Amino acid sequence: MIDACAQIEPDPEPPRSERVLVIIPAFNEEGSIASVIEEVRLLGARFVPVVIDDGSSDATRARAIGCGARVVSLPMNLGIGGAVQTGIQVAWREGYGFCCQVDGDGQHVAAELIGLIEVMDRGGHNIVIGSRFVDGAGGDQSTAMRRLGSRIISRTISLAFGGASVSDPTSGLRLIDREAIGLFAREYPHDYPEPISVSIAIRQGLTVVDVPVSMRAREHGRSSIGGVTNALYMFRVICYILLARLRKPACGPGAPLQPQKDES
Repeated sequence: MIDACAQIEPDPEPPRSERVLVIIPAFNEEGSIASVIEEVRLLGARFVPVVIDDGSSDATRARAIGCGARVVSLPMNLGIGGAVQTGIQVAWREGYGFCCQVDGDGQHVAAELIGLIEVMDRGGHNIVIGSRFVDGAGGDQSTAMRRLGSRIISRTISLAFGGASVSDPTSGLRLIDREAIGLFAREYPHDYPEPISVSIAIRQGLTVVDVPVSMRAREHGRSSIGGVTNALYMFRVICYILLARLRKPACGPGAPLQPQKDES
């Protein structure tokens, strides 16, 4: 992690259609939010951080504003799915070409976004997922049982969608293009959002690819979702994946969006 709120020399800003809105969902992450913001800023002007304060009761919002970050404050805790969709709606409404998720707890290494955007820029994919489980991944801090749960979910997606390969379906470190932004601005699961959103995207005909990444152990705050070792979690996720397989694909992107309270 880097020094919080470091002074960074700004780069020339690229067009909005080429920029990446970096969504930082945060619920009571006062201990890590400043460092996460500055990690994103070190990537350059193409990457624009926005903190989605998910009803925090601590100093998360104040510390983000103190670093000069844009903050969207939710009136109550919606959970990770609601917070991320709020950021996606901002990206859709404001014309960003790409957006990605970097969790406010500091687990995600923002520098890994460079590898994700390089894959995206080469074309051919709508969603690029940072995976802890493909060859070349630099490290994984999850438990053995959590890894087993992720493999079960991955296998379920593969069986449901004709061999689709998603090695790390519970990874929140992911980059999406304008087409996926339009889809998720309209429809994004609030429960178990990572694996279910991937399933919705595949059913819609979007393409998904894995890129090896490293992740850190969580240092501050608490996880916003239960572990994949929970039997009820696994049962529900598998059911939602199967329902996604049975759903009729939507006709196209676009969504009626409501304004959010925006602070800076």
